[in-house]
Order: sequence, then structure tokens, then C-alpha cells
Amino acid sequence: MTGQLIVRADATVGKGVGHLMRCIAIGQAWRNRGGQLIFLSHCESLRLRQRILDEAFTFIPIENPYPHSSDLNFVLEKLSDMRYQGSNDIWLALDGYHFDPFYQRCIKEAGYRLMIIDDTAHLDHYYGDILLNQNLNADQLIYSCEPYTRLLLGTKYGLLRSEFLSWIDFKRKIPKVAYKLLITLGGADPNNQTLMIVRTIEQLKLEKLEAVVLIGPANPHMQVLQSAINHSKFPIQLISNSDNMPELMAWADLAISGGGSTVMEMLFMGLPALVIILAENQRAVAEALADAGAAVNLGWYHDLSTTKIARKMTELMKATDVRSEMSQRGRNLVDGKGVERVLTRLLTA
Repeated sequence: MTGQLIVRADATVGKGVGHLMRCIAIGQAWRNRGGQLIFLSHCESLRLRQRILDEAFTFIPIENPYPHSSDLNFVLEKLSDMRYQGSNDIWLALDGYHFDPFYQRCIKEAGYRLMIIDDTAHLDHYYGDILLNQNLNADQLIYSCEPYTRLLLGTKYGLLRSEFLSWIDFKRKIPKVAYKLLITLGGADPNNQTLMIVRTIEQLKLEKLEAVVLIGPANPHMQVLQSAINHSKFPIQLISNSDNMPELMAWADLAISGGGSTVMEMLFMGLPALVIILAENQRAVAEALADAGAAVNLGWYHDLSTTKIARKMTELMKATDVRSEMSQRGRNLVDGKGVERVLTRLLTA
């Protein structure tokens, strides 16, 4: 395979980190098949940019993202340059809620193949050759698409980065009490809900508890969190921009997580979790996970208190059978073959 995959996705301090991370997963698989991958991105986090460069992907910055007119013009120029240089096998992947039908239609009318990664079916119409929604609730959404659009819906298309795939045969042990906690509330966490969870842990009446707090490359609250952790009665480790996420998920007995793309990784690792809704696009995902018995939905972050979270955490930490069932259901939902399924569709479209 000698084709080119162009990823168009953005990440600001407040949102978008998960979009870039799942595109990295597709890029790894594409590269392993011999293809070339380029990120066109407005990315405000230097550490996240470096994460992309560490994969040996090309990164080209977008200074003024859509709806600024220069965005679409710049992307079309780059695609045209690649075609002029002799590359006719080009895919563009769009991952972001701001790429509206006009943007998509312009790409298609210019003659390029288009994959759209979407979570919410929020647009009036979609123009992609492939439309991918990896979430558990995907088949409950109604997409208005072109006749040629192929829908890839559900967790069977879960996008896992290559570091997770070596854990496909991992067998989780479920302890009687979950003493090891993993706290991960997204790549940015602009409202610092992580601090609320750190404060919640202080209310738990347990002796053996230990925790790891993961923050993403766009999180601006590191110093505040470290100060709170330094005063904790429990051993808590703060890790920024982890490069060993599978190992940490294997270590943990229970996670407290946002409802973003990390959920897919926890399901694959069979890690029981309490999920907090941090944004509207996470609401349906959290509800679907609870309905499937694969996680506990704590609801919206602004409706939560440390007392409420502590009560729910304590209940689940002591509920061995419930956690065991959650773990098995998670593994049944995400089998680790999703990226290859997506890649197969790209190569045969």
C-alpha cells in the first residue's frame, strides 16, 4: 500500500485531545501497512504535538481553524499538491464537530475520498465515503448520508492505539475490594474535576487505598493537583501524558473516568469504572455504558458532590461480583480488532 491518509483534527485547551489520540490509532495501523500519514491540525498543546511527532507522523499546523475560510482553502491546496506530486490514492479523515456539511461537500466535490469520525449525529447531513462512530450508542443515532456512505457503527470499530494491542490476551483478576484506583478525566479537564476526585478520595474510610491520577497533555492544573496530592492521607501518584496507559489500567482495580475516548480503552482492558459526564457529547455514551452494565454512570459533573461520589465509589469498591460482571462485559464489547476492521474498510472502499 502506498496511499496517503490525511488527518484533519484539532485540540484546544478545553477539548479535542481524544479526537487526536484516536486518529493516532488509525495512523499507526495505516503506517504499519506501508502508508503515509499527515496530521493537519490546530493543536494548542506542545506535548500533544510532540506525541504525534514521536510517532514519526508529519505534523502541519493550521493557524486559523474552520469556520475561518483559510482552513478549507489550505487543506484543499495540500490535497492538490499531493495529487500533483503523483499521489492519487488519498484519504482525508475529519474528526471534529466543527467540520460541517459545507466543508465535507467541498472535499468530496474536489474528488477526494473522505472518512468522517463522528460521535453525535449532530449535523443535518454527512458526505463521507465512510462514517465511523465507535461508541456503544452509535446504532441508536440517525444519520442523514449520501447513498454511497458506508456506516461503521459500534464498539466493534473501537480505535485502540498499538500499545494496547499486545494486551489482547490479558486476564484481569478481580479482588474482593478494589484498593487500586485510576483517575483519568480526559486530556484537558478545563474545569479541574480531577481535583474534586482527589478531594473525594480523602473521604473514603479505607486503609490500603492507593491511586494514580492521570492528566493529559493539555491539562493546565498540574501544580494545583500536585499540591492537593502532597497533602493526601493516601499514597497518590500524579502522572502527566502517560506513555504506559495499558500497564496502568492493568494495575488498577477501578477507574473514575470521563466519558470520552478513554472509555474504549477501559472496556478493552476489562477495567470497571465510574463514569462522569464532562460534556454533552459524553452523555449518551455514559448512559449506554450503564444500560449495558459495563460501567456506573455518575451523571453530570456539575450535579456531583464529593459525598455522592464517595458513596458510589465505596459501594463499587466492595461489590466484587458487580465489578467482575462489568469487566467481562467490557471485554465483550471491545475485542481489540476495531482498528483493523476500519483499515480494511478504507482499503476496500
